[in-house]
Amino acid sequence: MIGADKLIVPLLQAFLWFDDGLQSFLQAQGWDQVTRPQSMVMANVVIGVHKPSDIARNLGISRQAVHTTINQMVKLGMLEIRDDAEDRRATIVAVSPKGRAMGVDADRAMEALAAELRRRIGPRNVENLVKAFAADWGDPPTDWPKADKGK
Repeated sequence: MIGADKLIVPLLQAFLWFDDGLQSFLQAQGWDQVTRPQSMVMANVVIGVHKPSDIARNLGISRQAVHTTINQMVKLGMLEIRDDAEDRRATIVAVSPKGRAMGVDADRAMEALAAELRRRIGPRNVENLVKAFAADWGDPPTDWPKADKGK
């Protein structure tokens, strides 16, 4: 069993389980395959992150990589690029009508995946996960004591 000191491993596995299930559901509904980077960009846009630079920062990847992914998603009809009303030099991304239609199926997928998870690990465990992930964790700590590595 993985201890709390290795919590990042099951967190990542849980994310991958949901993302793989989402992709499988969307394909079963007739949508084209969505790559993991496209899925991550869409998740950011859906939660209200619309500037490519902010999406890149959230994902810890280059702005160039985000722009490449966004351009792919625009070509697929999932996103639209719009002028930023607050900064004329910048653009923002928004979900297109096709992207919203995919979103309806994505919501159905999330409901089905949550139901399957309740069946597999029990409703109380799922409820506890939701409570834990929805809690305000605050900013990650940054004031770690400096290690002396003999330098």
